[in-house]
Amino acid sequence: MPPDFFDGHTVKAVLGPTNTGKTHYAIERMVAHSSGVIGLPLRLLAREVYGRVAQKVGAGQVALITGEEKIVPPKARYSVCTVEAMPSQTDVAFVAIDEVQLAGDLERGHIFTDRILNLRGREETLLLGAGTMTGILRALIPGIDIVSRPRLSHLAYAGSKKITRLPRRSAIVAFSADEVYAIAELIRRQRGGAAVVMGALSPRTRNAQVELYQNGDVEYLVATDAIGMGLNLDVDHVAFAQLRKFDGYAFRDLNPAEMGQIAGRAGRHMRDGTFGVSGHAHPLDDETVKRIEGHEFDPVKVLQWRSRELDFGSIADLLRSLEVPPETPGLTKALPAVDQRALDFLSRDATVADTCRGRDEVSLLWDACVLPDYRKIAPAQHADIISQIFLDLVRRGHVDEDYMAEQVLRADRADGEIDTLSARIAQIRTWTYVANRPGWLADPLHWQEKTRAIEDKLSDALHDRLTKRFVDRRTSVLMKRLRENVTMEAEISPSGDVTVEGHHIGQLDGFRFSADKSAEGEDAKAVKAAAAKALATEFEARADRFAAAGNSDFALGSDGVLRWLGQPVGTLTSGEEWLKPRLVLLADEQLTGPARDKVAARAERFVGHHIETHLKPLVDLGRADELSGIARGIGFRLIENYGIVPRREIADEIKSLDQDGRAALRRYGARFGFYHIFVPSLVKPAPAGLLTLLWALQNDGKDKPGYGDVVQQLATGRTSLVPDPSYDTAFYKLAGYRHLGSRAVRVDILERLADLIRPALQWREGSGTLPDGAAGGGRFFVTPAMMSILGATAEDMEAVLGSLGYRHDKVEPAEFDEKLTALKAANAPAAPETPTEEPAAASAEAQPEAPAEEPAPAETQPETPAPEAGAAEPAPETAAQDAPAPAEAVETPTEQPVEQAAEPEEAEEPKPVMVWYQVRGDRNRRGQRPQGQRPDGDRRGKGGHGKPKGKRDHGQKGKPKGDVAASARPPRREKPMDPDSPFAKLAALKDQMKK
Repeated sequence: MPPDFFDGHTVKAVLGPTNTGKTHYAIERMVAHSSGVIGLPLRLLAREVYGRVAQKVGAGQVALITGEEKIVPPKARYSVCTVEAMPSQTDVAFVAIDEVQLAGDLERGHIFTDRILNLRGREETLLLGAGTMTGILRALIPGIDIVSRPRLSHLAYAGSKKITRLPRRSAIVAFSADEVYAIAELIRRQRGGAAVVMGALSPRTRNAQVELYQNGDVEYLVATDAIGMGLNLDVDHVAFAQLRKFDGYAFRDLNPAEMGQIAGRAGRHMRDGTFGVSGHAHPLDDETVKRIEGHEFDPVKVLQWRSRELDFGSIADLLRSLEVPPETPGLTKALPAVDQRALDFLSRDATVADTCRGRDEVSLLWDACVLPDYRKIAPAQHADIISQIFLDLVRRGHVDEDYMAEQVLRADRADGEIDTLSARIAQIRTWTYVANRPGWLADPLHWQEKTRAIEDKLSDALHDRLTKRFVDRRTSVLMKRLRENVTMEAEISPSGDVTVEGHHIGQLDGFRFSADKSAEGEDAKAVKAAAAKALATEFEARADRFAAAGNSDFALGSDGVLRWLGQPVGTLTSGEEWLKPRLVLLADEQLTGPARDKVAARAERFVGHHIETHLKPLVDLGRADELSGIARGIGFRLIENYGIVPRREIADEIKSLDQDGRAALRRYGARFGFYHIFVPSLVKPAPAGLLTLLWALQNDGKDKPGYGDVVQQLATGRTSLVPDPSYDTAFYKLAGYRHLGSRAVRVDILERLADLIRPALQWREGSGTLPDGAAGGGRFFVTPAMMSILGATAEDMEAVLGSLGYRHDKVEPAEFDEKLTALKAANAPAAPETPTEEPAAASAEAQPEAPAEEPAPAETQPETPAPEAGAAEPAPETAAQDAPAPAEAVETPTEQPVEQAAEPEEAEEPKPVMVWYQVRGDRNRRGQRPQGQRPDGDRRGKGGHGKPKGKRDHGQKGKPKGDVAASARPPRREKPMDPDSPFAKLAALKDQMKK
């Protein structure tokens, strides 16, 4: 028979599955008594129950007692404890013990068994637990009143599902920290985040994580079997990711009762719940499912027991008393727990053994051995701490303050990651336990406050790390607000950053929202939904501002993108006409209806204005109704060719164009040049860039090499440049350049070059002062001015002129200087006949020549292109850095005597001078005026008086014979010189000097 103190005449057992309201019933019964104590399996659960009782009777009436925490008001009538912290004897009216089935646990079972069998209330004792305890309690406690309570909701098996497909409000259960972290990380990436609950966490951290889940900030909870111990959670589904656990001794499969205890967390009060498997767990067999759903589990047959009759005569006696087997059937001797293993280890320590001289010391050693191993360290390490505490208590009467301070200081750091913080929390919990043991410290209140503050700080830091790692706060907040269907606060920064409820969700550029790139899975859905809801009114307000914006707020880039205040709102594509591209809005679907129409109309109006402003001559030509006939045709040719038409291509039309048509085209900005009919105002960076863009839209040219690069070179002021052979040749023409030999020359500069060459070609002897560059007889040489406007070297000029159809002869420098000097002297203005000025005439050769007359504008010259016979096709375009040639490399005629110009040492041999001329046959073949015909159509005769001249002797290969001054025509008959003219006197003076 069991001993008398196992009598159960005041004991009542309320047994049943989870969600039967057992704990709630116990709280109601306790507060109905004058005093009471309730024991709970977890410090976390004790905290929860303490709060509920305090709400009912007031905080001053309730004490909280755990191994690491004591809140004991002076007039407390009720105590909420962990089972380990319950007194071994009490005189209260009511006693309750929760989760009594843990009496069968190998690690802690003996403590639950001791409280079940030995702790009684004067008026009522209540045992709460699973129905599996019915038989063993009835056997051990005769007379016990057992009440079974049914589950308030139904629990059903839902099969196997992937973790990422689990329903909201699910708890995923695993049995190792690594597996818990891996699952939580997966859920964060796919579903926004998860709370984490493990037995290794401090109660404060676990409470914070549970609150995160309970508040709806996250929809998933990843936990160990710690959630099976009475935690009240709003869980709808429990999924087992593992079905094996380490019980402190070995890995083993979960039994159905353990699975039922955990699965029973699904469903709350009257709400049904489900359970299943996920991850690597295999589906449950039908028998197991049936037992869990029906709460039919194998009964607990034996309880773990350890004698409470301990002998403190010596360490050996104490160890023997701990090994005493139970005499009562249904009880089995518990395996050595942490305290017993520590005692056994210290019994072999000579210092400890010598110190334990009597019962008091042995009893004190046993109290020290009860210190929990929160850190799960090796037995030897844990025993060393116990040994230090015990020796201090014996020698000093309290734990050494310096030792305590050193140990506490090691844990007082909130940096590090999850594992580091968890280890520090376990460490500080050890010293929190020491601080709360009566009589162990000289100043216990100081150390209780100190250790509690450090544990709270570390717990908060751990909660923060867990949240940052496993919870996407943005997703959790957005999902919660979306479920609540409330208006969310959205803010848009000037740069377009969108924040909702204080969380950055993406970028709003113009009328297009781009979600944060870090958002994925459930996070991306939450961000998109939140953006749609928060930005619903922003699009309409922004459309109104857009419609009222001024032109200065818009910009059309070389990429064809229309920007409003720097943000893209549209892009151009090809239209039916190149001057009228089509605009495509860059806007989300939220911009609809009248708001979208307003935006589209304003954007198209700006694009039209932009084209009309920069390409006004071409736009006006397209609308010029007053143009007709040939003039209208030339206008269309200019539009089709983007403002530049080679004159030779429309030579026949030009001949037939009357003066009124020419004047009309000039009014629209067209210029009739020697080589091109073009619009000078378009040969500028802004119009050229727009022309390039519009051409590229029509010809898919934005990806072609050189797009935009030639316009950039034009913007630097380059009058000519070396073409890049890899660039598309069309880009040079669009920027106003023409390929000539090794260079590309701007067409307006080419016409300026023609203006410099024309006077030199048209000059004839006796027609006035020799123009700059004229060599007589319809010939010219390259001057510095010609090279300067092109920014070219002498070699470049040779290629350019050759491409324009000119030919050249090479003349030795000395011969060239002599003939040029004579030509200048022969055509110098007549000097006054005074004796004092004759010496001045003698030195006329050495004076600088008079400036040439300003050439008339090209539009006043005959609109016939210069000869281009034999001109090579444009060379492939290149882009290179060009610079005017160094002064010493420029071929220029000199008026100084050869002797003075020569270098005193190592003088280089002078290079021949290139003298250029036109090939007459080519001119006639190209529709030029006949030889000797003046611009007005009159014939120039002999000596310039209307008589026809003879034909030129072409000599070898069509080249004229004679010197630099020789004409392409036969030499004309000379008149006798007037002996009184200044030229006769000058000739006489020269003859005298020769003698």
